[in-house]
Amino acid sequence: MTGTVRRIVGIAGWAALGVAAAGAAWAQPPAGSPAEAASARAVLDRYCVACHNARTLTAGLALDAVDPARVADHAEVWEKVLRKLRTRTMPPAPRPRPDAESYAALVAYFETALDRAAEAAPDPGRPALQRLNRAEYVNAVRDLLALEVDGQALLPADESGYGFDNIGDVLTVSPGLLDRYLLAAAKISRLAVGDPTLRPTTALYRTSPLLAQDGRVSEDLPFGSRGGLAVRHHFPLDAEYVIRVALRGRSRAGHALEIRLDRERVARFDLGERAPLEVRVPVAAGTRLLGVSFVEALEHSLPLDGRPPPPPITSFAFTLYPNDPSVERVEIVGPYAGRTPADTPSRRAIFTCRPDTAPEESACAERIVGALARRAYRRPVTAADTAPLLAAYAAGRQAGGGFEDGVRWAIEALLVSPKFLFRVEEPPAGTAPGAPYRLGDLDLAARGRLREPGVLEGQVRRMLDDPRARALVENFAGQWLYLRNLPSVAPDTGRFPEFDDNLRRALRQETELFVAGQIREDRGVLDLLRADYTFINERLARHYGIPGVYGGHFRRVAYRDDRRAGLLGHGSLLTVTSYPHRTSPVLRGKWLLENLLGAPPPPPPPDIPELDEPGERAAPATMRERMARHRASPACATCHAKIDPLGFALENFDAVGRWRAREDGAGTPIDASGALPDGAPFDGPAAFREALLREPWATEFATTVTEKLMTYALGRELEHYDAPAVRRILRDAEPGGYRWSSLIQGVVESLPFQLRRAPEAGDARAQ
Repeated sequence: MTGTVRRIVGIAGWAALGVAAAGAAWAQPPAGSPAEAASARAVLDRYCVACHNARTLTAGLALDAVDPARVADHAEVWEKVLRKLRTRTMPPAPRPRPDAESYAALVAYFETALDRAAEAAPDPGRPALQRLNRAEYVNAVRDLLALEVDGQALLPADESGYGFDNIGDVLTVSPGLLDRYLLAAAKISRLAVGDPTLRPTTALYRTSPLLAQDGRVSEDLPFGSRGGLAVRHHFPLDAEYVIRVALRGRSRAGHALEIRLDRERVARFDLGERAPLEVRVPVAAGTRLLGVSFVEALEHSLPLDGRPPPPPITSFAFTLYPNDPSVERVEIVGPYAGRTPADTPSRRAIFTCRPDTAPEESACAERIVGALARRAYRRPVTAADTAPLLAAYAAGRQAGGGFEDGVRWAIEALLVSPKFLFRVEEPPAGTAPGAPYRLGDLDLAARGRLREPGVLEGQVRRMLDDPRARALVENFAGQWLYLRNLPSVAPDTGRFPEFDDNLRRALRQETELFVAGQIREDRGVLDLLRADYTFINERLARHYGIPGVYGGHFRRVAYRDDRRAGLLGHGSLLTVTSYPHRTSPVLRGKWLLENLLGAPPPPPPPDIPELDEPGERAAPATMRERMARHRASPACATCHAKIDPLGFALENFDAVGRWRAREDGAGTPIDASGALPDGAPFDGPAAFREALLREPWATEFATTVTEKLMTYALGRELEHYDAPAVRRILRDAEPGGYRWSSLIQGVVESLPFQLRRAPEAGDARAQ
């Protein structure tokens, strides 16, 4: 259980968290009557069965072959039907449709019947055996050893499924990945303990050539600085290290470069044509902030409005005639004459005892290994768990390294143990095959305190208040909102020469700060769509055309109109859902269906032709006309009729998120009108947003957010038997406006989160 809670909020401190009382009462609405079932049958026969029958099998669905009075027999079918009825997307126009009262009655009947059936025969599901993904591995190392490591340098990226990279079904293990784990364990154990035999190596940090270094580029660099970079680097030993800087452009006189460690200046260079930019400094072991930047030149002290605008960094003028030198890379070489550190956060986390004599070493090693194993394996440990680790300790000690080397060997063995790399949730002894069982308890739960009123809620709030809860933004929102795709997007430099890495960073930070603020302030999730403010700095304000914002610091700014309110006006989302050279109503519409409305379209057929570009085969001038010709194909029309109108709602934003009234190139006014899948019309982004905030779409948006949270929390695809739990969460959260804490609390207290289904006899799914 505790390992699963870590997955949803992404932080440590789980010793106090377990599961809620097993006998929690779940109030259910009264069951539907036979008369209601008969009425449901009559409505379905009148409006649905003409298409969805055993003969035509439209969409593979035969509603004449299933009985609405016995929903438990075909719960998966009825959950699909319920979703279509809730959004009133079936029957499709122009076919006859039920009236509003009939829709409401059908939804109420099926929700009641399906929830009652789930209560009578609960099925919490059974995830596949789950490996720690790269982000979880890095966080686990941080919490276990008080050591920050570079996960991207140690391990390959993980595959994703159902929108997230923590899904057990896709987290496979290959021989190559095992080799990387072995190498990572060896490196991490040496960094954590401190190995005086480490030879000097070179760590290299580069800046992007598309990063404009004409101002302060990081909050970790001093005011009055220009360009450069700031990184957190781990120095493994108390030793001397060489810090070397290479520049782009000419190293001209009149410029000064500073090197700082933990914000204290250790070197300053007045630049000349051949000035060597290198310093050798003693550094105490640990993770330290290294900053390299220029002292801002006099002309940069002019009022911002009086400065001449620099040419875009992607332009010919900037590349050929850079105004100032910039930092290209920083090298850190060492350690030289290294010594085992006397004290670091990692050593304090590891060495909970210090043997004074050789006979005391074995007992101390057992204490250290037992404490580390309990935290690494996320459960109480037995002698069978610690025996292999103690054997590794003995081998390391006998190899000549003494007590500390033995501990290092034990840590290395622990980091490659399947008990650390995989989350294993074994059913209690005697659990019948296929029966649900409750996950194990620890600490507070084991002592029974978690069952006291308010205790579980307090633990969830405690974790959300922890600074490490930022992982919920970085990992959950970063994948849900496609923010992780921003580093790889490459807008066409000919059409968007002003798009540089400063803007790329600002776009991502805007959305991360916005979502983090929503969660921190415990707002309702509908505020994601309607908030009338955002977080911007000067670079992003210039991109959006918002006046009066200066400097690299992000600050909260209220919009002057309703064009950009909420997430749908964020340049990050608009950029990652565009092509490099133009907008894409298809990409944007598909993203909206999948991530806001929970109605992903099917994948396109393999032989769909590309969209004609202007000038090709006398293609129509406007995007809407070109998409209309594309939809003329019967193979395209069905899906594009749902996708395209949503994408066109955002056509006033270009491929990098700037507002426009006319289409690029063609110059024709943009037509941003359309209709939601239920036929509700809109015209433009503001009207589209307002339409989403009305029923049934407001509830569908809250439902989609909840489903995304639960998918991320469970590490598996949601199935039809999870839908009653989602509805329960939404019913409880609705009075408070679907606040983030209510949704997360609901997920933690839900049946799929707290229980698992035991494997059937002969089930090959390991866990």
